[in-house]
Amino acid sequence: MTPVLQVRDLTVTFRTDDGPVSAVDGVSFDVAPGEVLAVVGESGCGKSVTAMSLSGLLPPSATVTGSVRLRGKELVGAAEPDLRRIRGAEVAYVFQEPMSSLNPVFTIGRQIAEVLRIHQGMSRRQALARAVELLGLVGIPEPARRVGEYPHQFSGGMRQRVMIAMALACDPSVLVADEPTTALDVTVQAAVLDLLRDLGSRLDTAIVLITHDLGVVADIADRVLVMYAGRVVETGRTQEMFDAPAHHYTIGLLGAVPAAGRRAADGRLREIPGLVPVLSGQPDACTFADRCGAADARCRGTAPALQTRAGEHAVSCWHPVGAA
Repeated sequence: MTPVLQVRDLTVTFRTDDGPVSAVDGVSFDVAPGEVLAVVGESGCGKSVTAMSLSGLLPPSATVTGSVRLRGKELVGAAEPDLRRIRGAEVAYVFQEPMSSLNPVFTIGRQIAEVLRIHQGMSRRQALARAVELLGLVGIPEPARRVGEYPHQFSGGMRQRVMIAMALACDPSVLVADEPTTALDVTVQAAVLDLLRDLGSRLDTAIVLITHDLGVVADIADRVLVMYAGRVVETGRTQEMFDAPAHHYTIGLLGAVPAAGRRAADGRLREIPGLVPVLSGQPDACTFADRCGAADARCRGTAPALQTRAGEHAVSCWHPVGAA
């Protein structure tokens, strides 16, 4: 299937008082219609910066190079008016904290209708009627009544559903969900994930899911992209990644997931030793070398390239687990 979104060698550098900081370094991936790609990694690894750079949402201090193609149209370097037409219409976002994303002084219906009026030129009445339909689509009970309510009258899970309805208002080609289940309880989280999976399949929307929760990944993702210190270290089909992870960082992430009987000798939860490296002035080396028990002089002197192992499974490591 032809990818709807193609990202090639995406690099994002921020200008700071202490010099340039490379937040994203040479990231590449594709997403097909109806597919869910999960981007995982620790906080600060570049997941959200990658997502924001897709449609030019980064601040002026950021310099973006590489290529981001949406249905063949290049977005890196596109004029701001062109990007404004794309945001919300073709590339939509669901952010992790809906209470800070929704305006507390406007009704839910007005905020959804605004998207429709700007991008599709609907009248106020048409947009409000469509807002009611969208709230029903994402499972909000009594949508005709609740469309006139304010964000504080909705629970956290309901507000997240409103954000999904707003993102889907213009039938986008790509939906970027940045930690959409953060701070939600397990039951609500499961409902939101079921909703995303169902809508992606039914509407043929490509979904880029940003998360650090590997339980969420196992539940919804078709493919996984593991990032560390701004670089892709491993990628592949979800089942392959869980059954036979090859990068030592991926194995560390999986080992750190709380599970019955999975604890260190002293009874503590497992963790990855060491600290994430400083992103300014990254050397030409494996960025995980200082935290990896298998690292040697080559790891600390030369950065490994992303090498395909089998099928869609690729890893960036000089000593991948399971190699001959």
